[in-house]
Amino acid sequence: MNKNKVYIETYGCQMNLADTEVVMGILNNKGYELTKEIDSADVVFLNTCSVRDNAEQRIHGRLGTIGTLKQKNPNLVIGILGCMAERLREDLIDKQKMVDLVVGPDEYRRIPEFIDTAVAGEKGIGVKLSRTETYEDIEPYREEGLSAWISVMRGCDKFCTYCVVPFTRGRERSSKMESIVEEVRRLSEKGFREVTLLGQNVNSYSDGENDFADLLVACAEVDKNLRIRFTTSHPQDLSDKLLYAISEHDNLCNYIHLPVQSGSDRVLLEMNRTYTIEHYLGIIERARKIIPGVTFSTDIIAGFPTETEEEHKMTLDVMAKVRYDGAYMFKYSPREGTRAFKMADDVPEDVKSRRLTEIIDQQQKIAYEINQKLIGTEDIVLIENLSKKSDQFYSGRTGTNKIVILPVAENVQIGDYVKVKIYKATSATLFGEFLEITDVYKR
Repeated sequence: MNKNKVYIETYGCQMNLADTEVVMGILNNKGYELTKEIDSADVVFLNTCSVRDNAEQRIHGRLGTIGTLKQKNPNLVIGILGCMAERLREDLIDKQKMVDLVVGPDEYRRIPEFIDTAVAGEKGIGVKLSRTETYEDIEPYREEGLSAWISVMRGCDKFCTYCVVPFTRGRERSSKMESIVEEVRRLSEKGFREVTLLGQNVNSYSDGENDFADLLVACAEVDKNLRIRFTTSHPQDLSDKLLYAISEHDNLCNYIHLPVQSGSDRVLLEMNRTYTIEHYLGIIERARKIIPGVTFSTDIIAGFPTETEEEHKMTLDVMAKVRYDGAYMFKYSPREGTRAFKMADDVPEDVKSRRLTEIIDQQQKIAYEINQKLIGTEDIVLIENLSKKSDQFYSGRTGTNKIVILPVAENVQIGDYVKVKIYKATSATLFGEFLEITDVYKR
């Protein structure tokens, strides 16, 4: 079995991408061959997300397509990994007859064993949650690239009433700072130019001796030309110590993803978000004083149970006050097993849709206005790849997480930091002209 080819598709957030790299590391160490061609695979995995209903529906649809491969090759092993595996294990095994194994986020070490079980004709199920598993001793499998993700902690203790994560990924536990810093060092030596530290709530990171600010500083000091990002932050735990750490290190990107979810204190209480809008706006104000030029993105849920029209307008008011550079905006969808699932989903679907449209329209207007003010300014961009629309243009990102398109220039290569001057902007994209290559990353 060791020469069999494994194909993995990843759905959902960056945490899932990082988990896929862990799984590939485990399989690679066991001699499995990884393939990007599903038609040549002996084992097909879908690494899944259960945060929103549409993510699960995509997986069910994809399984239907993969079923045709199973008909052609009855020996094909099909497995579901990740959050959906833990949450819907019985449904996947009993109803989706083509699924041979389901493996939750804390049992990836056993995947080679489960593959052998499936090849022998038995179903493999591994969905136990752990209070200790961090995979910090597993080196993720990464091909050459510029950007990498490191899971610095797993699970969540917040229990927001709409969220399945504590039930699918378990309780919080953090990797040792030394192991994370060593992984950052290896990535730097391999030529990576950017690392994102991941956690469901990175602000509560603790290895017993160090907090998240300590970890960020230690990672930043590995290589001054390696940009460090992080996500996601919870407003309850974001400290001034962390803000000062960002301000004092150029290669800690001055960009913070800080979910607000709602502009109503009452709705936040129903969500169990454990902060008030006053507290949230206080963080924004302090961050802007401590970190010049800091930008924010957020998450917003439209139509949470019992949300009134007035409370929807409160969300729009918060957006107007903060003026986010970007936002992930969604209609509320009930997730079985959460506390909110027991609440009456009493906001009509057409009202949810209309509120979401108003939120999206306002955010696009704000982002457009912010970006227009950047015309004529200069910034440092990491060239990430060629533009999707034309190989005559590069696409890159600033430290504030803005996409910049600029013409291909002589001597400029993917992976370079370049200084650019912005001459045009939309709500989502900046357009710049090349000024010079810079050897040292300075924001």
